[in-house]
Amino acid sequence: MTADRSLWHLPAVLLLLCACTGVAAMDFSTPRGRVQDSVGRVLDILRDPGLDREARWQRIAVVIEDGFDFRSMSQSVLATQWKMATPEERDLFTQYFSQYIEQVYREKIEAYAGQEIAYGKETMAGDLASVDMEIVTATVSIPITFKLRSNNGNWTAYDVVIEGVSLVTNYRATFAAISRNEGMDAIMSDIQQRVARYRERHGEAPAGSNTSSQTQ
Repeated sequence: MTADRSLWHLPAVLLLLCACTGVAAMDFSTPRGRVQDSVGRVLDILRDPGLDREARWQRIAVVIEDGFDFRSMSQSVLATQWKMATPEERDLFTQYFSQYIEQVYREKIEAYAGQEIAYGKETMAGDLASVDMEIVTATVSIPITFKLRSNNGNWTAYDVVIEGVSLVTNYRATFAAISRNEGMDAIMSDIQQRVARYRERHGEAPAGSNTSSQTQ
């Protein structure tokens, strides 16, 4: 399974990642409980006939922001470049990276058709956890592992592995290639251009809520 093909399934996965939100739910005591309790709320956004397309996306985008630890993801994606980046560059990359992830899959998330979700095992080690599940369609089962971190009991996703392909690792390879050839300035230019292209189509995304995380 190639990285590109696995990332094609990311729209449905992003929808499930919305499950790691700050919205009140019955059981956020475990990562799996948080995911399960919140999936229905996210689907309700898509099914709400009172929401137009833009209002629906605004709500979904905010939930995605709450569910990802984009700061930690950005640090992992940039790898050694993160240490060399200035605080301003770190903040800006995190902001643009979060908006890119949201915007690039915007239309596909909205087309999510409510496939069956099968939950697997939950593994915990201190403040880290993984939750296995599958998206089951009429023809295939897509295995997914969410990797989550607890910050004072608030579980957020810092990576997702789709059919064996890590979202973070995939983008790390992309930006590492740019860095080797052109450096941090080229990385910033690339991610800004990615966001700009999607803004031309969809407009401004909600401001990221995780860009000010304390991850260093």
